[in-house]
Amino acid sequence: MLSQTSFAQAEFAAKKKTTRREKFLGEMEQVVPWARLVALVVPHYPKGLRGRPPIGIERMLRLYFLQQWYGLADEALEDAIYDSLAMRIFTGIDLSVESVPDATTVLQFRHLLEEHDLSKAIFEEVGALLSERKLLMREGTIVDATIIEAAPSTKNRAKERDPAMHQTKKGNQWHFGMKAHIGADMASGLVHTVTATAANVADIDQTHALLHGHEQAAFTDAGYVGVEKRAEMISAHPTVEFHVAAKRSKIKALAEGKLKELHQALEKVKAQVRARVEHPFHVLKNLFRYRKARYRGLTKNLAQLHTLFALANLVIAKRALLAKSAA
Repeated sequence: MLSQTSFAQAEFAAKKKTTRREKFLGEMEQVVPWARLVALVVPHYPKGLRGRPPIGIERMLRLYFLQQWYGLADEALEDAIYDSLAMRIFTGIDLSVESVPDATTVLQFRHLLEEHDLSKAIFEEVGALLSERKLLMREGTIVDATIIEAAPSTKNRAKERDPAMHQTKKGNQWHFGMKAHIGADMASGLVHTVTATAANVADIDQTHALLHGHEQAAFTDAGYVGVEKRAEMISAHPTVEFHVAAKRSKIKALAEGKLKELHQALEKVKAQVRARVEHPFHVLKNLFRYRKARYRGLTKNLAQLHTLFALANLVIAKRALLAKSAA
């Protein structure tokens, strides 16, 4: 997003040290397909025929993406942009001639995306870009899920916890919230499919929805034992070869010898493939700081997950995308 350079921006550009935020936003400036994403929103965006002209779509996308990258609430996003010159440069905002869009404007834009299912469209458009660049191969899928905590408090207008969420036990720890289920590319770890359920839904129940139908093999952890025998899998994906991790107790029970060593070697290979699916979860939870569901209900949270995984895919693939753009 190009704009006339202000005195503050000139002073910022003259400094010797490049901050991590500045470097990250500079990379995202190059790898996000802005024109393609703007085209998705144009048919649903206000035309500004009456009243005050609407803020440009690209600027609103930049604000929305900043909110996802840094885990900010609407009001916190507004404050952060006032505080950070790097963010203002990224969004093309010059405080000498204009103010930062307020929290209500960001809220309304997010509601627009949710109403027209544009978050999923953004996710699919990013996937299409990665496929075009030969980064998303779709020959094999890794299936996994992670728990996203939700607020357990009843101090709200309804005086109750979110009815769409549920509690589940993992190990010896109870969790209240939802699950994010993903199907990731076996070669790159890039996410091609996302679903969301209450936390008490078994991981295996979503497997059929996470396969795109063109893969030859699927890898899962031990929680998916027996998935190939389920009716929905036989009818929808009869040719997929499943590689399910064996339970530790089963391997441990084998007698010492070559047979056990062969099983252990096989499980190690499976684990090395499945490890790639942890990268998108790492980006969401550690880089984007998305550890708790921000909204009530699965619909709004799934919309945010689509945006988050679209942006996570760009982060994972940014080195290859930057190399291709420089070539």
